[in-house]
Amino acid sequence: MARVFITGSADGLGRAAAQTLLDDGHEVVVHARSNDRLAAVRDLIDRGAAAVVGDLSDTEQTRAIAEQVNELGRMDAVIHNAGVYSGPHVMPVNTVAPYLVTALIDRPERLVYLSSSEHRGGRAKLSDVDWSGRTTGRYPDSKLFVTTLAAAVARLWPDVLSNAVDPGWVPTRMGGPGAPDDLRLGHLTQEWLATSNDPAAKTSGGYWRHQRRIEPHAAAHDRGFQDQLLHDLAGFTGTRLT
Repeated sequence: MARVFITGSADGLGRAAAQTLLDDGHEVVVHARSNDRLAAVRDLIDRGAAAVVGDLSDTEQTRAIAEQVNELGRMDAVIHNAGVYSGPHVMPVNTVAPYLVTALIDRPERLVYLSSSEHRGGRAKLSDVDWSGRTTGRYPDSKLFVTTLAAAVARLWPDVLSNAVDPGWVPTRMGGPGAPDDLRLGHLTQEWLATSNDPAAKTSGGYWRHQRRIEPHAAAHDRGFQDQLLHDLAGFTGTRLT
C-alpha cells in the first residue's frame, strides 16, 4: 500500500481522491487551508488519514506544509491537486506552491500535478508574470506552467515518475453543478498514477486525461521554456529545484 499526500483535499477532486485511496487501503495525508477547514476532513482523519494545515497562497505557510509532511515520513506519491480558478491567488496556488512543495518535500517515487484542458490557452511567456499574486493571474497560464513543471521534473529527476492530469470539467465547487464530465473519472487518473502497478501508470513525463496519454501544449516539452520557468520560480521563492 502507498503513502499519498494530496494538497487541497478538503473538498472537490482532492477529497474524492482521498476517500477512494483510503477505501483501497492506502495511507493518506490530507491537507486543509486552515484549522477551521480541518472540520471538512474530520471523517477522513477519523478513518486514519493524517492531516497537515497551511495556506498555499502564502510561501511561508507552503514551506511549513512541506515541513509537516516531511515530519510524517517520506511519501510514496504526492498529488498536487489544490487550485483556484480566479483572483489574486491563481499563480501562488496553482504554480508557485506545487513548485515549492516539490522542491522541499522528501522526494517521493511519484508526483502527479493537476492541469486543465485550459492550459492549451496559456501563454508561454514569463516576462510579466506576477508570482506574488499582487495582481490577478490567468488560469490558463498557471495550468500551462504547472504542466511544464511536471514535464521538467520528469526530465531532471529520472528516478521519479512525474505526470500531469487533465481531470475534465467536473461538477465540483470550481467546475460548477452543470459541469458535463464524470466526477469519478475526474479523480481516477491521479489515483491510478499515484498507486497503480499497471505498466502504463509507471511511466513519466506524460499528460493524461481519463487514463489516456495525450499531447499537451507544445511549450510544456520545450526544454528552454522549462529551464526558464524553473529559473524564475527559483528566483521568486529563493529555493532551487535540485
